[in-house]
Amino acid sequence: MHAAVITHLRCPVCRDPLHAAERALRCPRGHSFDVARQGYVDLTAGRVTHPGDSAEMVQARVDVLGAGHYDLISAALAESVRDAGFVVEVGAGTAHHLARALPSDAYGLAVDVSKAALRRAARADPRIGAVRADVWHGLPLADGSADAILDVFAPRSPQEFARVLRPGGRLVVVTPAPEHLAELVAALGLLGVDPDKPARLAAGLGDAFDLVDRRRLTAPLRLRPAEAQALVAMGPSAWHTDPAAVETALRGMPEPIAVTAAVELTVWRRR
Repeated sequence: MHAAVITHLRCPVCRDPLHAAERALRCPRGHSFDVARQGYVDLTAGRVTHPGDSAEMVQARVDVLGAGHYDLISAALAESVRDAGFVVEVGAGTAHHLARALPSDAYGLAVDVSKAALRRAARADPRIGAVRADVWHGLPLADGSADAILDVFAPRSPQEFARVLRPGGRLVVVTPAPEHLAELVAALGLLGVDPDKPARLAAGLGDAFDLVDRRRLTAPLRLRPAEAQALVAMGPSAWHTDPAAVETALRGMPEPIAVTAAVELTVWRRR
């Protein structure tokens, strides 16, 4: 892990600074955290609320993102953090978006609870560190250390985000719009998007953040059945659907399968 990233990390047990040791990160009080063979470090201190994406979900995400279907999100994120020096992505998955949004002279940290995702995130870019941490139990980062936080379809903790961001730092949130993948939702009976999500987002962030930008990003997708199945398999519907039934239904649809990608990107400034 790059030294510039380690300077921002804190021990999840005692909150002291961490430093690099032989294949580990350690704090002055002797707490030690091994660097996994794949390059990430587990800083959960043994506590997570959810194991995160499975290996199958991660592979589906790799397939979808690698095909460029969500490039519009990466491009908009890059524009939103173009002058940031240290960027943290919470729920980063494979760090696909972070690696593409990171300014050329910046460093980043990918945070996730999924070990399968972190194995890939650790190799996404030499300037990006990868740590296993659960935002609900606290991020292993120093107060005011981040210039920007990215949150793409991921859990949010307004209190932790406000603590970790420097004053004036930016929180960039991407959430699905009501019409996101609507064609697949209707055809396959998938989980829909809560229409009250924008209001709940604003209510949760309003005490510590000011909204400075809001935009809708949409793109028409033309998919093969296998690509459409990967879209289903990488999201929350993967926990509630039968892959065999999804595959059968998709193969019965005319090709290419027309799907709408629609998300809302909001930028918030820490007060």
